[in-house]
Amino acid sequence: MMKTSPFSFAFVLGAALVSLSACDGIFEGLYDKPATSVEYGINPNADGVTGTLLIDATDYAQWTYIDLHAGRVDSTRITGSDGTEEPLGDSGTLPADWDFAIHRYDVKTNNGAVIETAFTSMDAMLLATGIPDGEYVADTQTDITIDMSGMMDGNILYAQSDCNTELAKWLDVDTSTMPPIYTLSYKVYVVRLEDGTHAALRLNSFRNEQNTSGHLTIEYAYPLEEALAIY
Repeated sequence: MMKTSPFSFAFVLGAALVSLSACDGIFEGLYDKPATSVEYGINPNADGVTGTLLIDATDYAQWTYIDLHAGRVDSTRITGSDGTEEPLGDSGTLPADWDFAIHRYDVKTNNGAVIETAFTSMDAMLLATGIPDGEYVADTQTDITIDMSGMMDGNILYAQSDCNTELAKWLDVDTSTMPPIYTLSYKVYVVRLEDGTHAALRLNSFRNEQNTSGHLTIEYAYPLEEALAIY
């Protein structure tokens, strides 16, 4: 899907800033601490139920699928405006079993739902008395940005996709100023997965140690039920 503006560059840029999806952090962040030194993928702690995810989300045309059950990370390439994807890597097939997926700063779940907690640290979450109650938010359909290469000419490519707006709150993008201001919520989000188990997620950083944005460092606890019992 290509959207072209016939107006001047100044208007095009301004329009691009104000018309971004609430789920999609599109510009480079400037005010954030670097990520910790972990390997890309899933890095479990010794307790077996907590750990760190490091995800390379720099490619606008890529989804990264996380399967917490199996401890596996897979990626796909978005090939069409309808959200069509093709597998990356050697598997030759699209991910069949996954829990949530990341595209830049967009997030979707696999028939799951999310609630934002008041906790601002994973330790505080794990010292809680149980799984949080409240209204868990399911995914909704939206457009995500898949190609920014033509932005200077007013051409930005979009694709249809599911997105979880509740989990996307972990990074607020204020495009009312230039440069845009990125603000992490530092809150813990609980995802109720399709099988009824729960995962706790906290976005710690969206920049790597070279100060490049699009590299997400995420604390996790899964299964949250077991983590709560341990802590």
